[in-house]
Amino acid sequence: MDSVDIRGFWQLIEEARGSGPEGVAARASAVLARREPGEIVAAQRGLWALMAASYRSSLWAAAYMINGGCSDDGFDYFRGWLILQGRETFERVVADPDALAELPAVRAAVAQGEDLDGEEALSIAWQAHLAATGAELPPRSFSVRYPELDQAWNFDFDDKGEMRRRLPRLAALYGG
Repeated sequence: MDSVDIRGFWQLIEEARGSGPEGVAARASAVLARREPGEIVAAQRGLWALMAASYRSSLWAAAYMINGGCSDDGFDYFRGWLILQGRETFERVVADPDALAELPAVRAAVAQGEDLDGEEALSIAWQAHLAATGAELPPRSFSVRYPELDQAWNFDFDDKGEMRRRLPRLAALYGG
């Protein structure tokens, strides 16, 4: 994917985050809807490039622990939530999923027994294009190729001992 698409998407997220951590996806979509359709499609490409970059077994294991399980769709929604946290957090967590234990939002989710889900992030460009043009995103306006998952993380995520060994800070936070 074009790094311009990714940079533009991060700028969009940072602009939307400027008003606070709630409602980021809706604000991003509203901002994006005021742009040219080509920019909206570029944002969609940027989003899915980030989704591919975060498609990692270690992050899936962390999402599994945080949300008490994690299906394919659940992992997409979790990564949507992570993207809405902003570039710095996204990059730090993709590099070290155990760093999630340090995030105030994760600690709050533990205290409140909530899942971390950002499904709305996945439709930012979709909603913006619909609002701007009255039409859905053009067919084949983006594609995503997920990398192969790391086979070193191919174990039962319900194995508490293995999760404690691989994600010690998260395991401590979640009582594992």
